[in-house]
Amino acid sequence: MLKCRYMANYIFEEFDHSLLRIYRHVVTFFSERRFDVNVLPADTLRVYKELEGKYNEDYALTFVFIMRTAQELHRAWNMTLLTSMTLQRIKDKFNIRMTWTLGVVKLKFRVEDGGHEIQRIIPYDYDSEYQDVYCRIASALVEGHIDIQEALFYQTEVTKGEHTARSGLFLRDFPGRIILYPLEAATCALIFFQGKLDDAMVAALCGFAAGLVEWTLSSIGGNATKLLDVSAGLVTGIVGSLFYRFNTEGKYCLSAIFMGTLYWFFFGTAFVIGLLEIIAGELETGVTRFIAVTIKTFVLCLGASLGMLIILKEPELEWETQNAENCGAIYTLDTWWRIPLYILCSISVLGQYRMPITKYVQALVVMLVGWEVQTRTAEFISKKHEVNDHYLDNAMSNILGAMSAVIMASIMAYVFDRARAFFYAGLLHRESSFRSSAGGTCLYECIKVYVRLFNILTGGRESDLMKLKMEKKLRKARMELESDDHERGEIAMDQNEKSCLTEALIDSQGVNIWALLMPAIYQLVPGSLIARLWFGTIFNTEESNVFSSLMVIACSLAIGMVLGFALVQAFQGIQDEGLYTIPEDKMDDPEDKCD
Repeated sequence: MLKCRYMANYIFEEFDHSLLRIYRHVVTFFSERRFDVNVLPADTLRVYKELEGKYNEDYALTFVFIMRTAQELHRAWNMTLLTSMTLQRIKDKFNIRMTWTLGVVKLKFRVEDGGHEIQRIIPYDYDSEYQDVYCRIASALVEGHIDIQEALFYQTEVTKGEHTARSGLFLRDFPGRIILYPLEAATCALIFFQGKLDDAMVAALCGFAAGLVEWTLSSIGGNATKLLDVSAGLVTGIVGSLFYRFNTEGKYCLSAIFMGTLYWFFFGTAFVIGLLEIIAGELETGVTRFIAVTIKTFVLCLGASLGMLIILKEPELEWETQNAENCGAIYTLDTWWRIPLYILCSISVLGQYRMPITKYVQALVVMLVGWEVQTRTAEFISKKHEVNDHYLDNAMSNILGAMSAVIMASIMAYVFDRARAFFYAGLLHRESSFRSSAGGTCLYECIKVYVRLFNILTGGRESDLMKLKMEKKLRKARMELESDDHERGEIAMDQNEKSCLTEALIDSQGVNIWALLMPAIYQLVPGSLIARLWFGTIFNTEESNVFSSLMVIACSLAIGMVLGFALVQAFQGIQDEGLYTIPEDKMDDPEDKCD
C-alpha cells in the first residue's frame, strides 16, 4: 500500500469569476516508487550520475525531466519558442544550470556551463494530446502539485498509452490510423480543391494507398522513412492517373485528387511557424524550417508528377486540360452541406493530430470559426473588387481568419478551464460557496453524468470512471482526517488509486491554447495551396510565382496570429485592471502583512 496524506493548510485561490471562490488543498505524495534511472540512455545516465553526486537526486532528476519534456514537446509540437518557454519555467523554478538549442529536428542540451552537451534528433510529427499533457505535467510540477518522482513516472506512463483513451489508442498508430487517410483525402478534395464526388472517391483510394506506403516505410524504419515523401507522391500520381486515363469520360480533376491526398503530408503549419520564429529573432531555425518544408512540398508534388509521367502520354497537356475542364466547386457559401462537410474534414484532421475525442468540440468550434471568417472575408473582397489580379483578398482573409481562430481558442480555453476547475474542485473536494449550493451540486452531478456517457460512447479512459468511484472514499477519508474525534492520520491508497489521483491533479491544470489552435491553423493555410503553385512550376503554367504567393499566405497568417494574441493579452490586461482596482491594504493578506 502507498500512503498519501492531506496537509492541513489551505491555499486560497480565486478565479476571475464573480460567483466562484475555491479553496484547494495541497496533496503531498509520499511515494514508495522510485524512478529507475537505469532506463535512461547512456549519455543521459552519465550526466545524471555526475549531477547527483555534485548536487542531489532531485536536481539530477529535474535535468532528466527537462530533457524528456523538450523531446516529447518537440516531437508533438515542433514549436521551439513555446517549448523553450516551458523549459525555462522549470529551469527557473528549480535553479537548474542548463541551456538548450532547439532546432528544426536537432536538439542540443548543455549542462553545467557547457561542461556536458547532449544532442538528439527528433522527427517531426503531430500530437495534440502529448503537446497538452506534457505542458500540464510541467505545470503541475512547477506549481508543487506533484513531485519529480511522480512527474517522471507519469511521463513514462503517458508514452506507454496508460493515460490515453481507448479511442485515442486506436487512432494513434497503425493499423487503426489507416482509416483517417481516405477520409481526409476525400473531404479535402471536395471542400478545398474544387473536386466532385467522383474525385473524392478516387482521392479516398489514393489516400488509402498513401497510408499503406507510410505504414510500410515506418515499419521498416531507418533510411526507408527518407523515401516517404517521394513514394507517397509517386503512388498518388500513379493511382490517380490510372483512373484518369482509363475513364472513358475523362472527367476527373487530378489537381483535386492529388492535393486532397497529399494534404496529410504537407505540414502546412510549418510555413507559419517558421515565419513566427523569424519574427521572434530565431532566424536560423525559422529560415531552416521555412526552406525545409518548402522543399518537402516540392518533393511530394514532383513524386505525383512522375506518377503522371509513367501513366499518361502527355502529362503537361493533361494537367492543363483537367484544370480547365474538370475542376470546379460543387457548392456555394449558401449550400447547406458545406459546413457539415467541413466538420467531417476537420474531424479527420483532429485524428491526424491525435486530439483526444473529449476535446473535439472545443477544437471544432475554433476551426469552424477561423475557416468561416476566412472564406466569408475572401468572398466579400472578391465581390467588392471587379479586378482580382492581386493577393490582397488572400492576405486580409488569412489575417482575419487567424485572428478569429486565436480569439476563439482563448475563449474556449477560458470556458473549459472554468468547467474543468469546477469539476475537479468537486472531485478533489476543494471547498467553494457555489459548489456547496443547490445549483453547484446540480451542475456537478450533470458533469458526472456527461463524463460517464461520453466514456461509454467514445471509448474513454477507464481512469475517468475510477476517479468518480474514488470521490466518495476521499470525501469520507477527508472528513475523518480533519475530525478531532477520529484517529485517522493518513489515507491509504493502492497504486491504481494513487495513479488516478495524480492524473486528476495533472488534468486540472489549464488548457494549452496552442493544442486547440494548431489544427485550426493547419486548416487555414492550407499547405496544398503551396502545392498548387509547385505543380504550376513543374508543368510550366502561368500560375507559377511560388515565392510571392508563399510569402503572402504564410506572412498573413503569422501576422493574424500575432494580432490575435495581442488582442487577447490586451483584453486580459483590461480585465485584470477592472477586477483589481481597490488599493492594496495590509488586511488583504493578514498572515504576511499584519504584526
